[in-house]
Amino acid sequence: MNRLPTLPACCTPLRADWPLPLALPNSVWRSTDFTPAQFNTTDFASSAIEAPASIQRSVAKRQAEFIAGRLCARAALLQLDGTRATPSIGEDRAPIWPAHISGSITHSKGRAAALVGLKRDWQGLGMDLENLLSAERAQRLAKEILTPDELQRMADGPAEQIAHIVTLTFSVKESLFKALYPIVQRRFYFEHAEVVSWTVEGHVRLRLLTDLSADWHHGRELDAQFGVFEGQLLSVVGIRAQD
Repeated sequence: MNRLPTLPACCTPLRADWPLPLALPNSVWRSTDFTPAQFNTTDFASSAIEAPASIQRSVAKRQAEFIAGRLCARAALLQLDGTRATPSIGEDRAPIWPAHISGSITHSKGRAAALVGLKRDWQGLGMDLENLLSAERAQRLAKEILTPDELQRMADGPAEQIAHIVTLTFSVKESLFKALYPIVQRRFYFEHAEVVSWTVEGHVRLRLLTDLSADWHHGRELDAQFGVFEGQLLSVVGIRAQD
């Protein structure tokens, strides 16, 4: 009764192994690798995934990453509480989750993943997967992503960490936005938050630098986590319901 359609050839079997330092209780993670060259437009119908018009008009790579992410999300929802749903795309291009669900989808260079939880446990979940930047590209992008204080801390550290720091900062701020935007319904940007500290074990401390709501104000701090594997960095921000 709860069986899902067979996965398309472009996607590997879904994985449930949590890759980061701290598991998020009462949440479900699913991930897959996907190969755009093996994607076929018939995969949407055979997988029972509805492709929005914007996706139908896009290139094969975008279609493959969309279907891979939605397959992860659908399986995660089913595992979480039996919900049979596939999040569509809102006008803000964010996934539209069932009303009782917090969730996040990410994809980058052949990998896709989804993370879901009940709103009674998690009022916000944000996740972002990025390819590690080269040292040269990190130097070029640093001033667009890092605040003045973050730039100073980066300059005071080892030069060989620059690419890692810029990639981490970009990713964790993306995860923060995905977690907070559904709560505050206000857009904010790289300059509106900063990484206060991070550890090689994968723990991150973030601070807001703007007022988004009465609860989420300038100076409010929260935790995140990250991991690096096979040339990619994954970050997650989880905001508990009691927060």
